[in-house]
Amino acid sequence: MAKWTPKHEAPEPLEGPVVATITGGTILWFVLFLVQVPFYGWFDDRDLTWWVWTCLAGAGLGLIGIWYVRKRDAAIKRHEAARATETGTGTSA
Repeated sequence: MAKWTPKHEAPEPLEGPVVATITGGTILWFVLFLVQVPFYGWFDDRDLTWWVWTCLAGAGLGLIGIWYVRKRDAAIKRHEAARATETGTGTSA
């Protein structure tokens, strides 16, 4: 079997509003948890309580994700500022 080699360069990764995306997802998981809590008995009768706890786990992991992407975003901005200062292309008012 021949080794696979790419025929072209991989595209640059897309950078978007990562913090807003993760925050929105976390809020969505928490809202889903809150919507399901009043129906806990229904889920319990059908052995589906894992649906409720999955939503809470998603919200909890989302909080970790928000912390992580905020730190990542700050580090990227610091790196870009340091590189701009280093090359002398920084803007001054």
